[in-house]
Amino acid sequence: MYKKITVTLLVLMTVGLMPVKGQNPSTDRSFELSKNLEIFSRLYQTLYFNYVDDVDPGATMKKAIDAMLSSLDPYTVYYPESDMEDVKLQLLGQYGGIGALIHQEGDKIYVSEPYKDLPADKAGLRAGDRILAVNGESTEGKSNADVSSAMRGQAGTTVTLKLERDGKSFERTITRAEIKLPNVPYSGMLPGNIGYVKLDEFTQDAAKNVREAFVKLKRDHPDMEGFILDLRNNGGGLMNEAVDLVNLFVRKGQLIVETKGKVSAKNTKNYTHLNPEDTEIPVAVLINAYSASASEITAGSLQDLDRAVIVGSRSYGKGLVQNVLPLVYNSQMKITVSKYYIPSGRCIQAIDYSHRDENGRAVKVPDSLKTAFHTANGRVVYDGFGIEPDIEVEPQYISPLAGTLISKFHIFNYVNKFVKEHPTIDAPDKFRITDAIYNDFVQYLSDKDYSYPTETEEMLKGLRDAAKEENYLEALSADLDALEAKLKKDKSDDLNKFRSEISDLLKAEILVRYYYAAGRLEGSLVTDPEVLKAVEVLKNKELYQKTLKK
Repeated sequence: MYKKITVTLLVLMTVGLMPVKGQNPSTDRSFELSKNLEIFSRLYQTLYFNYVDDVDPGATMKKAIDAMLSSLDPYTVYYPESDMEDVKLQLLGQYGGIGALIHQEGDKIYVSEPYKDLPADKAGLRAGDRILAVNGESTEGKSNADVSSAMRGQAGTTVTLKLERDGKSFERTITRAEIKLPNVPYSGMLPGNIGYVKLDEFTQDAAKNVREAFVKLKRDHPDMEGFILDLRNNGGGLMNEAVDLVNLFVRKGQLIVETKGKVSAKNTKNYTHLNPEDTEIPVAVLINAYSASASEITAGSLQDLDRAVIVGSRSYGKGLVQNVLPLVYNSQMKITVSKYYIPSGRCIQAIDYSHRDENGRAVKVPDSLKTAFHTANGRVVYDGFGIEPDIEVEPQYISPLAGTLISKFHIFNYVNKFVKEHPTIDAPDKFRITDAIYNDFVQYLSDKDYSYPTETEEMLKGLRDAAKEENYLEALSADLDALEAKLKKDKSDDLNKFRSEISDLLKAEILVRYYYAAGRLEGSLVTDPEVLKAVEVLKNKELYQKTLKK
């Protein structure tokens, strides 16, 4: 038995030593690789056969692999066979399931949002339904991840849910389907004859879906004066989809992105290969700190080619390319194989994972190492920190009060009540949170706990502790008491002070109940500061052209 395991381990571990086309490793480095693989193999065997308690080989190896890969970058990941559904979701935007979001509130699991026309929606599940059991197994004591995993499975199989609504329990047996998440959740026209498309992910067919939405907008609105592509919160995906998306607006044969890595055979130059849809219409691309990878290729190449004005806040800065490579026993590995470079020649990778600080954290590329590049019109752009927008809009941050209302599910639970009392509401672009609705929400909160610490309160507490330690408390006590009383009085008016922000959150949660994700998005556009700024730029032809010139 010992000999069999030893031989198997050595065979599996030495497979990786076979030369790869394009590589030319030195003899010394090959020896180091062989030596360390042998050391690890012997260590693993010794641990398995000698450790005082039973060792789970799979779990132990997974931890070892994860720890090793975490020393490189967060994108190089090992997937055992059991995680293939998650891989499918990441790469293709699809999985086998019922098509609903769920959340955990205390020790209870609830349906958050059934996706339109998918199995959960067709079975009549609603936001606010409590999930009591999955296939006869109680959800009590289970985490959100546990229940989500239990509901997923191969398309065509069934799952039986025991649910509770308005105090009454009921069952639904739902046939799982291949859930394909829409990468374009909404497209439409904005005031001023400006077209708009939101792209959530660069999964398979992303460019095709954007192209179809753009062509339909042009066909239905021949007077369209400009176009907004919204890539905010889009973490990227398939690089070829980014190239094809840029191709909508630039000529065939244009270099969009080049990849360079250790294995020269894997280096690529990616050109547009289709006829464009429109090379003249003014384009604005929206980005933020969560726009990454393929989103940055799209926004960055359109910026480098002076084909679009970039609006919003600086992007994430992910200039690394991953390939998914097969391993033995149906496992896979997503591995960083190269960096990408957009038309100006810059790489926008913001974090240098090859260098770490004294705490082991990867460091950002220092300003001193950032290099200036030039767009087609000669505008200066820089590498090393993501895509910097041409027109910056200050990002909005959620207030502590709003964060508490969300985290304690007060908005979600109030909307459960609202939906029961309102069979219908206005269309997404017309619906507003009226005084009556907001006052009803405030009344709903009257017996709820939504207390929250502010930064000022934390500072005052720290000041009081420091004063006590240094024997100043007696002298300062009255002043500190007065400040705390004033803060408490001001804080009691926070529902008024933050009414606009809270109203937007209420509106979004209400709209998704009646009009699904598309309705929520459509309703948000009328007050979205980045969308409004993009419309303003596209409508002002002089400002648009000036922004794209040197």
